[in-house]
Amino acid sequence: EANIRDQVNAQYEAQAVRMVGRWAGIKGPLKSRTQHPDGEITSRALEVDVSTQRAAKRLNNVVRHIEEPRKKIPVLDSCDVLVVGGGPSGLSAALGAARAGADVLLMEKFGCFGGVITTVGMETLGWYRYEGTVDSEGVGVEMERIAAKMGGAIKWPYNDSECLDADFFKVVADHLVRESGIRPLLHCTAVEVLTEDGVIKGVITESKSGRQAILAKRVIDCTGDADVAHLAGVPYLKNKMEGMLGVTSVFNVAGVDKPKFLKYIDQNPATYKDWVDTWEQKTTGKEDGLKSPYLDTQLQGARDAGIIPKGVSVGGSWSALSDAGEATNLNLVHMKNIDCTDVLDLTKAEMEGRTNSMHALNALKHSLPGFENTKLRNFGMTLGTRDSRKIVGRYNLTGKDVCNQARFEDSIGIFPEFVDGYSILILPTTGRYFHVPYGCMVPQGVDNLLVAGRAVAGDRVSHAATRNMMCCTVTGQGAGVAAAISLKDGVTTQKVDIKKVQAELKRQKVRVF
Repeated sequence: EANIRDQVNAQYEAQAVRMVGRWAGIKGPLKSRTQHPDGEITSRALEVDVSTQRAAKRLNNVVRHIEEPRKKIPVLDSCDVLVVGGGPSGLSAALGAARAGADVLLMEKFGCFGGVITTVGMETLGWYRYEGTVDSEGVGVEMERIAAKMGGAIKWPYNDSECLDADFFKVVADHLVRESGIRPLLHCTAVEVLTEDGVIKGVITESKSGRQAILAKRVIDCTGDADVAHLAGVPYLKNKMEGMLGVTSVFNVAGVDKPKFLKYIDQNPATYKDWVDTWEQKTTGKEDGLKSPYLDTQLQGARDAGIIPKGVSVGGSWSALSDAGEATNLNLVHMKNIDCTDVLDLTKAEMEGRTNSMHALNALKHSLPGFENTKLRNFGMTLGTRDSRKIVGRYNLTGKDVCNQARFEDSIGIFPEFVDGYSILILPTTGRYFHVPYGCMVPQGVDNLLVAGRAVAGDRVSHAATRNMMCCTVTGQGAGVAAAISLKDGVTTQKVDIKKVQAELKRQKVRVF
């Protein structure tokens, strides 16, 4: 455990020194690309240039532009706090702000709230709760408790974590929104921002109702891809394509012989040591003997028989099994070299993912006892994505922070020492945890804008911790409360009194330190 942690610390301490030097003094959009060990620090203007170059290549080097006519845009609504994105971070931000007394509008591009839970089918806010874990407290745990009370959750196979019924969580999310007086807005996407003298004033949206504006005193970007921050021109870090985490096409099946499958798994248990195959993860060693719902070697017969084509990655984890024979959240189909901020890459991955999911289903039927008579039940509504833009913040988290119990005076919550990504897996079985600082949600260059969820500021290893859904609820609730307190006190989000934010978070039953 100590050896791998020391390796991680040495690598990322050196990176942290370089990052601090590069990021010091940045006041707004960068004028040129800045190299970084994990990718490039960039901004909207530079990304537009790249997109234009790609388009020119597709159009035989004929660069095409159109001039959008100037026109008046109707105002759809106004609010104290606008939360863009209704996933775990967005729901938590809206709930935090509303409970702190703000008038909140929660905007989501899909037809339901819940984000990666309800649209992708990822069922666990926190699957890492093996014995010894000291976990976050606040809205995330509340969501699990309410879902279980409403009959929309069962226990994860190998520890005390909850598996949420992805479809039923839509009902849970609606309940939370209505109960808290949050104003919902579905089927609506932010496509531009309104700023004045470096302060955000709202967003322009597009929907079936056309192009409309929403005016807001505070805006919280919970899009996962830092879309609003990107539109506002703030600097962010984006990994090189080959260094990005992959995307996943999640699917569910019906017709599992549950007793037969569980008997086989009980006789052939998998552990985290087995993750070295498909997922190529390095552990600290203490994880190696823990049971895991992992599938890889069980599918080798399908590979040998040609059912899984060469070059197709099939392997990963299973999750919940219902008494009706439904296996949900099958996290088996992964694709790399996909930029989830590029519409053409997304299109390619969606279609390729469905094709490969059918290969995966045929492999399960061929090789896995209990799955012989299964059939496809449904796909997730969209791809599961893990890695895109990460803002350059007031403070930028490091791998050293998340692996060494970092403590911050501006903490807005805690998160266990759980790292999952970039070929590193650390499970929080020792009771270690780190503080999540308010500064990682404060972007540079634009005031009254906060960013929560997986786009908070940090390097690769810190992202492998903060991208997890339970941590997204921590940053979301912290951002929502901070926005509301800044309004009460008549100050901006960059100048909000962190002590007052922490006091309100504690009132909302968050563990701050």
